[in-house]
Amino acid sequence: MSLLSVACLAGFLYYTIIPEGPQLLWFPESARETSISSEMTIRADKFTPEVLLAAPRRSSALPNSAGNLAVYSVSTYSFESHKKTTEIKVLDIATGQSTLITNDEKASEPNWLGEGNDLLWLKSGEKGSTPVVVGSSDEVGKNYIAGVVPAPISDVKLKVLDQDRVAIAVTGKARPNGDFYNPEDEPKKYTTGMLYDSLMVRHWDKYVTPNRNAIWHGILLKAKPHITESKGRYILRDLTNVLKGSRLESPIPPWGGQDNFDLSATSVGFVAKDPDLNPATNTKSNFYFVTIDDSPHGQTYSEPRKVELNGLEGASSAPAFSPSGNAVAFFQMKENGYESDKNRIIVASDLTKSSATLALLVSDDGKAVWDRSPSTVSWSNDERFLYLVAEENGLTKLFKLLIAVDPDNNEMPEALTESGSISDVRPLGANSSYLLLSGSSLIDNSIYSVLDPTNSAKAKVVSSNSKNGTFFGLSSKQVSDIWFQGAREQVHAWVMKPSNFSSAKRYPLAYVIHGGPQGAWTDSWSTRWNPAIFAEQGYVVITPNPTGSTGYGQDFTNAITEEWGGLPYEDLVKGFDYIKNELVYVDTDRAVALGASYGGYMMNWMQGHPLAKEFKALVCHDGIFSMVNQLSSDEQYFPNHDLGGPYFTKHRKTWEKWNPARFTGNWSTPMLVIHNELDYRLPISEGLAMFNVLQGKGIESRFLTFPDESHWVLKEENSLLWHTVVLNWINKFVGLPVYKDEREQGYEVQN
Repeated sequence: MSLLSVACLAGFLYYTIIPEGPQLLWFPESARETSISSEMTIRADKFTPEVLLAAPRRSSALPNSAGNLAVYSVSTYSFESHKKTTEIKVLDIATGQSTLITNDEKASEPNWLGEGNDLLWLKSGEKGSTPVVVGSSDEVGKNYIAGVVPAPISDVKLKVLDQDRVAIAVTGKARPNGDFYNPEDEPKKYTTGMLYDSLMVRHWDKYVTPNRNAIWHGILLKAKPHITESKGRYILRDLTNVLKGSRLESPIPPWGGQDNFDLSATSVGFVAKDPDLNPATNTKSNFYFVTIDDSPHGQTYSEPRKVELNGLEGASSAPAFSPSGNAVAFFQMKENGYESDKNRIIVASDLTKSSATLALLVSDDGKAVWDRSPSTVSWSNDERFLYLVAEENGLTKLFKLLIAVDPDNNEMPEALTESGSISDVRPLGANSSYLLLSGSSLIDNSIYSVLDPTNSAKAKVVSSNSKNGTFFGLSSKQVSDIWFQGAREQVHAWVMKPSNFSSAKRYPLAYVIHGGPQGAWTDSWSTRWNPAIFAEQGYVVITPNPTGSTGYGQDFTNAITEEWGGLPYEDLVKGFDYIKNELVYVDTDRAVALGASYGGYMMNWMQGHPLAKEFKALVCHDGIFSMVNQLSSDEQYFPNHDLGGPYFTKHRKTWEKWNPARFTGNWSTPMLVIHNELDYRLPISEGLAMFNVLQGKGIESRFLTFPDESHWVLKEENSLLWHTVVLNWINKFVGLPVYKDEREQGYEVQN
């Protein structure tokens, strides 16, 4: 088997479920080799872009109601066949063995169906349709189609109603009249013109059309005995658009999905932008719910009703019904127009009564007593606790919060994890207090673990996709962190060393600046900006989290407002000085800097300021060249907030103050510019302007563009070229070998 078709090996720690909860079982080496489900069969000698991009990518693991099995999907790309394979598998949590359910490349989104071991998944069908498939982990291969939806759908959620019925909710585009939209049913047009009367015109990578996201609800019904050919099988009834006629759109584009809605036996709850406000200049969204009246003749649906929240005018997100369906939790921001405001925790114990809606952890100053901004929320089976996922000091932790009836009881959330990044939390069975966690780290792209939330002991790994990095040739010994004094506060940074690191040697520095700017480098996996890729070339990689970063308190995040080239730049200067003076194994005379989005803005800002002179070369991916050109961006609320207000007001001076284009006279450092055609947030004219200046000044430079990519490079073959060009560029300036001849991969310079 080729290294390029590498597949991942499940982990070496296993559990058995007994009445007292999971117990860790240790297998001898010989037993491990026979009991492990092998998805990655070859250990990489060196972690390269090919290994990164060809490594299997697993979804979150979903446990069944008994808590003994978990279903997940895994996709793998082959650079030999130039194809992606998709599999749905079921993991036996007690033995660690995985069973292949289907390798249909068109299958996706597996879910447990009911209380047994039946499974439901979606399949891409002919002419844009979506068959809904039912199978079983007990009888692999005996699958059948429960129904066919006449359009593309996704984001399946299920709720058992009784032994014969399961409610289903999915998302899919709707036409202006509320019916399903299938792009393959579109009649031929004789013009390509698109006419707009208001913002927004285009969003991230697509032009906006009249077709909107919608949530569709229906019932999967078990066939009765008199229907002999379908006895015991599920049949999908017609789906109803619960947003029809409401002017509401959910999930919220462009990235909303399952996290934007939830399903109970009697309601669909969802978040949607306020329909009375323009989405290009406002972030305000609300939580709405639709009640479902279940009758022998079918379901009827109320009109969507909004939950009113006084004083919280920002974005809503992440609704989650309690297991009984009697209560719902969600997040609400305070400030309209600010997409990185703190998420406040809201619990509604009775959706029909506004007095039953409570904000948790409130404070007199309105900031909330817990200085973290959670991203996901879920409930304990006994409905006494909320489980919150939030960034904290470079980690994405799981927290437990007691739901206090008394609003003056501000018991703080308790951190349950202290390493890696948690991406998904599920109760391990319908009656268990244990949790099944999905996550990743800087050295492992998929980790499933079991946690007892009543015990502060470390979560136990059920399955490690790379055996804690071993199959990638990586080790936790490569990862450390530093803190240094920034412009105002201590600043945190991750450090990634080469796997063959020697304290007797000195290594060139790769200083990598994150985007956002309200974002952070965390102990998590990435297929786009993976520090280990650069470390394995021979760099010490340092990823700082300067002013504006998330997970270090809301004041630290907010401090970047009207300070884009100020406090963060000062932090980066002080960080570089710290590295030069304190990290003896780093050769700062051979340093390069790289950044994307806001990190790309910072490359341009550096170019005009002294810090750039410390670097041999820069890489700017989809960055900002001119702040004024942000007027052509899609989400106008973003620059309006961060720069104090619109350009055509008194805040114009702030826009001009932090404009990198003002300082092009100082540019001198060689730079690779990458900018993509479909990036409508930061239009390609930004990248072309940078390249024009560099070339016009005779500065060594290159320009890479992908006509079919947007803000990120997501297609595997494109990503391989991206990595090849980037590594060749920076290696050239620090004396490291060429990674790979670009012409060997069939790529040619265009002029």
